[in-house]
Amino acid sequence: MRRTAGDLNRVEGSVVAELTELISEGRGRLLGLVRQEVLSGIRTQAQVEKLRAALRAFPDVVIDASDYEAAVEASNKCQSRGVTVSVVDALIRAVALTRNWAIFTTDIDFEHHARVLPIKLHTCRK
Repeated sequence: MRRTAGDLNRVEGSVVAELTELISEGRGRLLGLVRQEVLSGIRTQAQVEKLRAALRAFPDVVIDASDYEAAVEASNKCQSRGVTVSVVDALIRAVALTRNWAIFTTDIDFEHHARVLPIKLHTCRK
């Protein structure tokens, strides 16, 4: 969202096309914590407002105590095996697992977590 389509390489373009398709299918979800992370660090208020407006299309996923507890268990299991997991990543994984959702990400950390934890990762279909 910070670059134009012409500035993307083939792989990045494929990722954007897949995300667009998932959204059009109504399959995109967004955790409030991810919304905060995406909006953080943007240089201009105009860019923040543009992105904020786009992200408003996604209702926040309701997260309850069991999601946070599952995230802690996953984080502890990873750490006991020498795999570092951020608080945000642990929560994303816990929410996705309990709802039987696949995670669509370009973050390589989830592949490391998958060596220790059950994770369903979505891959581009094209």
